Amino acid sequence: METAKIAMSISGEKKYQVRARAALPILVRQAHAGSTISYTDLAAELEMQNPRNLNFVLGSVGQALKDLSIQWGLDVPPIQCLVINKESGLPGEGVGWFISDKVGPWGSAADYRKLPKANQRRLVEAALQMVFTFTRWFEVLQVLGVELPRFDYNDIVLQASNFRSGPESEEHLRLKEYVARNPQLLGLSGQLIGEIEFSLPSGDTADVLFRKRSEWVAAEVKSRISTKADIVRGLFQCVKYRAVMEAFQVSSGLPQGARSVLVLQAEFPNQLVPLKNILGLDVVDCVEPR
Repeated sequence: METAKIAMSISGEKKYQVRARAALPILVRQAHAGSTISYTDLAAELEMQNPRNLNFVLGSVGQALKDLSIQWGLDVPPIQCLVINKESGLPGEGVGWFISDKVGPWGSAADYRKLPKANQRRLVEAALQMVFTFTRWFEVLQVLGVELPRFDYNDIVLQASNFRSGPESEEHLRLKEYVARNPQLLGLSGQLIGEIEFSLPSGDTADVLFRKRSEWVAAEVKSRISTKADIVRGLFQCVKYRAVMEAFQVSSGLPQGARSVLVLQAEFPNQLVPLKNILGLDVVDCVEPR
């Protein structure tokens, strides 16, 4: 099969094909980072208002990779399974057309849809391992005629490294207290009460921590006066908090389940969206204390 024919599903000028060519490099970036990405976050990077429209986009990517697998005589993993629903942690059911025959005994997407969620999760996890360990993603991009986007965060990361915060502002304190009283901002039950200034065994202090038996959620809070460098610093603090909480849970014999969220009073800068997605973090912005 000729390369031109293989690329047909993403080489046209229909809107979903243009978006497929933009989406594939983002997915390759996420694969190299070992991180999934939500439908909402991918849609935001592609400047799409409705994440539901990604179905045609991802289907186009999947078909191109399936055709390329035939030409190469090896399985090119279904990279579109990196795109997950935030609630379920699973890709859309359409991914069944591309993973059932690769990593499971089921032969069709219809069979995948009928599986219990636990079995779907195991199937997806196996597919993700194939995606993360595949070594020819740059070659895939070259064959399909798309380039990996380049993001240079060196300067802003250096600024974040050298950033020194001053005394806590009144705005920061009010925002922390507001987040602690409103766990629903982080997708948690409204009955929880956050613990402010929770001390972690690493010596760090989480602005707000919500503790459930199955999950701990730390919020790093930045008020409207925070600079872009401070926001980047907050992203890396979230990475650290997540790792420390997981280690804390393991050492204490607690169920593992930890995540961290950056909460901003201002709007999250668009140019930092790729960095947030590479790091696999959630951001809640435009939070105004009441």
